[in-house]
Amino acid sequence: MASILIEIARRRQRPGSGSTRSGPGLVSYSMNIRAILSVPFAIIGGQATKAYMPARNTLDWDILVHLDDLDAARSELESAGAESFTILTIPGFSCRLDNGEMLDVIASNAVWVPAALAHPRHDESGQPILALPYLVLLKLTASRVQDLADVSRMLACAAPAVADECRTVIGTYLPDATSDLQSLLELGRLEHGG
Repeated sequence: MASILIEIARRRQRPGSGSTRSGPGLVSYSMNIRAILSVPFAIIGGQATKAYMPARNTLDWDILVHLDDLDAARSELESAGAESFTILTIPGFSCRLDNGEMLDVIASNAVWVPAALAHPRHDESGQPILALPYLVLLKLTASRVQDLADVSRMLACAAPAVADECRTVIGTYLPDATSDLQSLLELGRLEHGG
């Protein structure tokens, strides 16, 4: 399938037809989740991708916590005024914060989660963002169409050394996806004319 997508992109896509919005970089988020939670967490999802590729519109917030910290995270959010808790189909919950914004708390006990939460990237205000290799791993594991598109665009914007770090993490924790990772990198480079 990946080879088919690459061939279609080679035939039909104009080089550099990717997003013309501003590029990736450190961003400062308006919501300070660190002020609410003491458990280790990292921002994931659409808000996290802003640090690694041109921003796309997203309205909600997603964070990753270790499964062992899920109950503590819920308790801290309730104490901070969060309400309307809904259990997700994957481990975690969704809630409405006191400022009206929605927050999805995703929990995992995957072997890589402690290392990923211990070594996040930080925005200008110190908010932890899941480091790109682990964000790629998370999105490849989910494999929704939007996740795969995000991976492709983030890899296209990544420095070669960071792309190599992604290859190492995927090779370690999701080895059957190494060829998919390379295909997504190639598609991203085609889109961005690189």
